[in-house]
Amino acid sequence: MHDLFAKLKHEMMKMVPPTVFFFILLHAVAIVRALMVMGTGISLTSSMSVLVASLILGKSVLIANMLPFINRYPDRPLVWNAAWKTLIYTAIAGILHYLERLLDFWKETHGLAAANQALIAHINWPQFWAVQILLVLMIGNYCAFAELGRVIGRDVLKSWFFGPRVDMPPKWQS
Repeated sequence: MHDLFAKLKHEMMKMVPPTVFFFILLHAVAIVRALMVMGTGISLTSSMSVLVASLILGKSVLIANMLPFINRYPDRPLVWNAAWKTLIYTAIAGILHYLERLLDFWKETHGLAAANQALIAHINWPQFWAVQILLVLMIGNYCAFAELGRVIGRDVLKSWFFGPRVDMPPKWQS
């Protein structure tokens, strides 16, 4: 039983960084969306839906990281793996973004096919693609730092940002 709780705790702790990242990212996207539709009467997502989406995306990153093909270019320059993972995570985020919009239309139409037709006909496509562009840029940053952390180690990367630097002898630190 202790091993089960230890494994569960370990998995939950692995989920914290991507979940916090996506929580901040999705709030930034929600603010941008709010500014884009201000005065139009379009309903916006709440902080609770952002929290749920960030939990889903955080867990989807962990699931994607378990796929055998996710670490496709481990011996190449970091940009290869970062770009590959950005593509995979962005595809997942795009599908979830589309499904979130589909859910809004499904509530009104009460049918999946009708909801999809209404979504395609009524969605603000420029806004949808603007959000996708933001997601690509932010996910790209996440993947670049995750790859850097994978190569140099999370503790070293953390020390580079928050100090003290563990890669330097103490007399060299300022």
